[in-house]
Amino acid sequence: MNTSFRTATPDELARALRDARERTLLLFEGFVQAGYQNPARSSLAAEASSPLWELGHIAWFAEWYVLRGAQSSEPAAAQRASMLSRGDDWFDPNTLPRQGAPLDLPSVGALKTYCREVQDRVIDRLSRAGKEDKDLYPYRLALAYEDMWGERWMQAYQLLDLALPPELAERKALPWAQGEIRFAGGTIRLGSEPGSGFVFDNEKWAHECYVAPFTMDSTLVSNAQFAEFVGDGGYQESRYWSTAGRAWLVSHGRYAPRDWRRDGRHWRAQRFGRMVALRAHDPVRHLNLFEAQAYCMWAGRRLPTEAEWEYAALTAHPALHWGDLWEWTCSPFEPYPGFSPDAWRGYSEPYFGKHQVLRGASFATSVRMRSPKLRAFRWPEDDTLFAGLRTCAR
Repeated sequence: MNTSFRTATPDELARALRDARERTLLLFEGFVQAGYQNPARSSLAAEASSPLWELGHIAWFAEWYVLRGAQSSEPAAAQRASMLSRGDDWFDPNTLPRQGAPLDLPSVGALKTYCREVQDRVIDRLSRAGKEDKDLYPYRLALAYEDMWGERWMQAYQLLDLALPPELAERKALPWAQGEIRFAGGTIRLGSEPGSGFVFDNEKWAHECYVAPFTMDSTLVSNAQFAEFVGDGGYQESRYWSTAGRAWLVSHGRYAPRDWRRDGRHWRAQRFGRMVALRAHDPVRHLNLFEAQAYCMWAGRRLPTEAEWEYAALTAHPALHWGDLWEWTCSPFEPYPGFSPDAWRGYSEPYFGKHQVLRGASFATSVRMRSPKLRAFRWPEDDTLFAGLRTCAR
C-alpha cells in the first residue's frame, strides 16, 4: 500500500493493518529461530525489553486505543478491560518494572493468538467506523505504531547480525547523481496543517518560518566521501569534534563508522549477518550526530536545519533525492509554538531538549509512513539507526 496512512480510507487502513502485522510476525519468527524471543534477551542492546514483550505490546497498544477507547496513555485511561487478564500488568509501559520486561509473560503461541484476536476485532470495528479523521485517528495511530516497530525490529536484526527474511531483503540504493542545489529561500509553513489527516503531535501546528537562501547536496554523503574523511584522520583530529562528540569518541574508541572493517586497502561492513564490500556510491549509514557534525567540520560544510530540509523536500526539485536513510539535521528536537500532547502522551514531550531531529525516511520505513513533515528524533549518540547525512552551506 503506497497511500499515506495519514489520509487512508477504512478499506485502505484494513489492508495496511494486515500488511503491517504480516511484517511484524515475519520479523518475530526470525527472532524466535535465533533464540531472541526470551524476555531475558533484548532485541535492541539499549532496551530493557524483548521481542516477546514487544510483540504483545504492539497488540496491546492497538487494543488500548481502538478496542478499549483510551483517550490518553495515562494509567487507567481505558474505558474497558483488556482481553488478557493481566494485559496492563504485562504490556503497559507505565507498569513496566525497572529491570525490564516481566519474566512471566504468556507463551509465544498465546501471544500470537492475542495478536490475531486483537487485529480481527480492530478490523471488524473499522468496517463500522465513520470516515472522518477523528473517527479514524486511533486506527491510524495503531498502524503508525506497528510500522515504527517494524523498522525498529529491522534495526535490531542489523545489531544482532541476523539475516533479513527474503521478503524484506534490502533493496540496493540507486546511484543518484551527486551535486548541489541552490534554494532561493523564503517563508514556509513549517509543520502540518489542520485538516490534513493524521498528524503527530510534534508536527502541530504549521507556522510561518523564514528560510534564508542556502545550498544543499542533492544526495546523501556516500561511503566513498566518508572514507576520505576517515582516511584523512578524521576520527583522530579532535578539532573536528564537539565536546560531547570527543567524549563519545574516547568512550567508544571508534576509528570509523559502526560496523566498518578494514580489508587491506578497502573497507567492508557488516550488513544483516553478512560481511560485504562497501559500495562506493551508496550513502554512508549508521552515523550518529557527532560523526555527522565532524564530517561537516572537515568538509567545511554544515548540517541543514529541519526548516531547510522541509523547504527543500517540499520544493520537489527534480535533482533532490531522499528516502534511502534518515538524515541528521542541526536542529534540537523542540516543540512547535502552542504544542500540546496528543493521546499518546509519551511520544514527543519527554524527549524535547534531549534528542536531535532527523528528517526523511530510510529503506526500512514503510512507504505509507513517508512524509516531508515527519519529524524523527533520537539521542545524539545513537548510531543504530539507518541514518546518514546531507550537507549544506549558505
